[in-house]
Amino acid sequence: MNQQQRQDAIIELVRRQGYASIEQLTEHFAVTPQTVRRDLNALSSEGLIRRVHGGAGLESSTVNTAYATRKTLNLEAKQRIAALVARHIPDQASLFINIGTSTELIAEALLEHQGLEVITNNLNVAAILQHKEDFNVIIAGGQVRSRDGGIIGEATIDFINQFKVDYGIIGISGIDEDGSLLEFDYQEVRVAQAILRNSRQVFLATDHSKFQRNPVVRQGNLAQLDALFTDRRPPEAILRLLQQHDVALHIA
Repeated sequence: MNQQQRQDAIIELVRRQGYASIEQLTEHFAVTPQTVRRDLNALSSEGLIRRVHGGAGLESSTVNTAYATRKTLNLEAKQRIAALVARHIPDQASLFINIGTSTELIAEALLEHQGLEVITNNLNVAAILQHKEDFNVIIAGGQVRSRDGGIIGEATIDFINQFKVDYGIIGISGIDEDGSLLEFDYQEVRVAQAILRNSRQVFLATDHSKFQRNPVVRQGNLAQLDALFTDRRPPEAILRLLQQHDVALHIA
């Protein structure tokens, strides 16, 4: 068993039990405690598990990782995904871009495009795109979340419902094996659902860590997507659903 296989198995064991000690993992995988600690530290740095004294537990299903931390998690992978998404957006297109660190990197990757019309409920996305003179950037009204610059609420939903765009670009906090797209914030989910309804094509950008997370609020389903952009091959259950619903898979 190589390192990647062992780390995937650790995640599965922690998910099944809720907690695994270093002693248990050392015995289970027949490796040294130092190897287990390195694995746990690596998985924790990717936001896949929660490192606790003497072992590891599940990430919270009700509270997301802090925004400042999420901006650095899997940054290189997210940048590759962002560049790949940008290559699939033509010049002169209209698009929604929603809340998230991945979508902010996509906004940066779109700066070489021409003539885009962008509607966003993300103050950071608007700030990234505002200096591009040939872009038309429209920002939704509503309640601004201080922790990440996201805009949410009934006014935001009403605003988004006024538009019908070529592409909806969304991120996600977790993808369940049954295809559910999952988030932490109910109000954010309702805005994202409006984006799904009002986009001719929906692109989901997410790094591999989201295949192992289980936030509590259901946003939608893989069947609503036109394309999934990620950095690693998804689990087999998700691959089957993508094929079943004819969702294009792009791996950066």
